[in-house]
Amino acid sequence: MWGALLGATTAAGLLLVAARLRAVRRPQLASRVLPYLRDLPAVGMPTAPRAAAGGGAGSSVVVAVFGPVLRSMAQSVERVLGGATSVRRRLARAGLDKTVHEFRVEQVQWGLVAFSVAAAWGLLRTLGDPGAVVSSALVCAIAFVVGVLGRDNHLSGQVRARERRILAEFPTVAELLALAVAAGESPVGALDRVVSRSGGDLSADLARVLAQVRTGEPVGSAFDELAATSGLPLVSRFAQGIATAVERGTPLADVLHAQAADVREAGRRELIESAARREVLMMVPVVFLVLPVRTSNLLV
Repeated sequence: MWGALLGATTAAGLLLVAARLRAVRRPQLASRVLPYLRDLPAVGMPTAPRAAAGGGAGSSVVVAVFGPVLRSMAQSVERVLGGATSVRRRLARAGLDKTVHEFRVEQVQWGLVAFSVAAAWGLLRTLGDPGAVVSSALVCAIAFVVGVLGRDNHLSGQVRARERRILAEFPTVAELLALAVAAGESPVGALDRVVSRSGGDLSADLARVLAQVRTGEPVGSAFDELAATSGLPLVSRFAQGIATAVERGTPLADVLHAQAADVREAGRRELIESAARREVLMMVPVVFLVLPVRTSNLLV
């Protein structure tokens, strides 16, 4: 009886899984019809979901099976943590093409990975000590929270790393723009020339500004938007200086040269301050390693 019951349950489960996979792999009516209706207005039409990073049928099956659970957990994390505006701003400053909901899903994934590691450790611990079930469950819950917060901390680290790269690229890009403008290029032409011949995070931001200008937005408005979204005061002053120079007709090359010199001076001053703060740490190997060895050699 038990064997027959287990066999019937297993067969029913396999049939349900096969039916679900067949339904997932079947193309939807919207995906077959909408490509032929391009002339219709896009208002109200569902947008196509983003493809998974791995691609293929396997990843689509995984997304279809576990996607609703991850989305519901991401919504719960959003309700608990909040701060969607801050997350959206940090995603833009980090240069990540993601929505807040996608970031929450990643937070849930990080939390589940940490939860799995803690659960494996708790299982091994429970096998040796059956009374440690409660403490293991508490550790698993803490691991999930740490994983969720760890992804948020990693995003802040991505923002700081990208801003450091932008500061390193800024003097060179500003000098190139100043040289192009001094050679007779217009601001848009100089921006196009510099963007096409350089690479980096700052060049990517300027490429977005150039794309906005080419779609009809005024140069001053595009740079004002860059100044508003940038988290670096130097880049904000750079964008505001270009916008002011374009609107009022002030010499743009002098402004760019002055801003590049200011950035180099700020970097030099930060390096000196960092060396002054670490002066004591630099004395540690001298006091505790070099001097004792030197004294012992003299005594010998």
